[in-house]
This record gives sequence, C-alpha cells and structure tokens, in this order.
Amino acid sequence: MSTPLDSHALDQLFRKARTFNGFKPLPVSDETVHALYELVKWGPTAFNSQPSRYVFLRSTEAKSRLAPALSTNNREKTVKAPLNVIVAYDTRFFEHLPALSASPKAKGLFEDNPNLVEPTLLRNGGLQAGYLVIATRSLGLDIGVMTGFNADLVNREFFPDGRYKVNVIANLGYGDDASVSPRAHRLPFDEVARIL
Repeated sequence: MSTPLDSHALDQLFRKARTFNGFKPLPVSDETVHALYELVKWGPTAFNSQPSRYVFLRSTEAKSRLAPALSTNNREKTVKAPLNVIVAYDTRFFEHLPALSASPKAKGLFEDNPNLVEPTLLRNGGLQAGYLVIATRSLGLDIGVMTGFNADLVNREFFPDGRYKVNVIANLGYGDDASVSPRAHRLPFDEVARIL
C-alpha cells in the first residue's frame, strides 16, 4: 500500500498550485524537460496507448512560428515564457500498441473500429495533459495551460502531414507570483458528487 503524500506536497500539487500567466527569466534545462517526460509517461492510459506527443519550444524562431496561431490574450505571455509545449495526439497511436499493450488484439480493435479512435484520443490525451500539469508541479516548475489558439494554424505549422493534431498548449517555467489572478471559486463536494 502506498503512503499518502504529506500536506506540503498536496499544497504544491493542488491546494496552493496556480495557473501562471508570467514567469521569471530563468531557463528550464534540457535535463528538466527529459525528467518531466520521464514522469508523464508513467500515467495510465487505455491499453497503455500513450497517444500524446510533445513539441517543446524554447528558441525565438520556434516561438515566432507559434505566435500567429495564439489568441491575442495568450500571445505575449507565451512568447515571453521560458518554455512552451505543444501537446498533440497521434491519430495513428494504435500502430504502437503491439509494443505497448498487454492485449495482443489492441491494434486490431482500433483498425477494425475507426469510430473508437477519436474518443480514445480525446480521453487519454486529456489524461496525459493532466499528468503533465502534475509532473510539472512535482518538479518545482509552474505551468499555464491554454486552449486559446487556432488549432488549424498550429497543425499546419508544426504537423503538416496531418498525423498529429494539437490538443493543448502550455507555458512552463518558474512562475512570477505577480502574474497570478485571484483564486476562483471551486464547487463543493455536495454540488458535484454523490456516494451511492
């Protein structure tokens, strides 16, 4: 049986964690980026499908390619962030299932039922984006996830062959506390949950 995390760890991951809109001018090392993925990859997905793909942007040139696709409110903060990541999903993720899944029939299931591909991408890609948030915070970094962008422009610029498609974009680094908005209300248990 696992041991519960202490209160400090829960604060860092959830209770005191915030979405950052600005970051200190401190670099995020390649070693940290690799450590981040090494955590994210362990999160469970259906059939161990791991459909997400990640493009980390650090250079001015890479950010300039992304900027036109961002909403006005997201453009400046993204260009200024030390690191951005485009989280995409692989529309042919099932081709990797023979090496990933314990089920020998997993690949065929998706090949024979193409209507299962998109729901699997959306659900498991969303899970992996959530794992990215938790992994980022667990390494002492801060993150701001965005959906305010033109997906078609991002896909044309970064995934022109059409196999990968953007899911979300996130800014990563060491957060500037001045960029944080007041905490929004969270719904209480009784409004959103039941125990049967």
